[in-house]
Amino acid sequence: MARQIIKSGQVSENRKARYAYSIEDTIEAGIALTGAEIKSIRYGLVTIVDGFVQKRDDNLMLAGIEIQKLPTAARITNFDERRPRQLLLHRAQINRLAGKLQDKGATIIPLKLYFNNRGRLKVLLGVGYGKNKIDKRETIKRREWDKNKARILKKS
Repeated sequence: MARQIIKSGQVSENRKARYAYSIEDTIEAGIALTGAEIKSIRYGLVTIVDGFVQKRDDNLMLAGIEIQKLPTAARITNFDERRPRQLLLHRAQINRLAGKLQDKGATIIPLKLYFNNRGRLKVLLGVGYGKNKIDKRETIKRREWDKNKARILKKS
């Protein structure tokens, strides 16, 4: 296994999220993980594309993300790749996000997973509302226009 260990910076990004949702608010949160999970994340064995946040009791849980088990971690038997993981937030932040989850059509999704300057794993959460087909077409048109505009400006 010749993978590079990630010490700081971005680990994973959900690029589909900004296309499928109109993101209105973002917040940074920590995640409660085990040692084997953090080691797998440092090797980049994580996907957050299917992730979402749900409220359980008084906590917010990040569900749907997959952290793969390292092949070298053979002794670990209770490793669940898709288990919901608790988000580490202040009580006021939890209450605010739980209130936004009550809105019709609101979803909290992970946008980025990264290590901050202190080496702590953080997740950037976005509060979004699903886009319909017309909004998605507008996003594509705007992206293509920006590409063409950059190409025209580069020529001149």
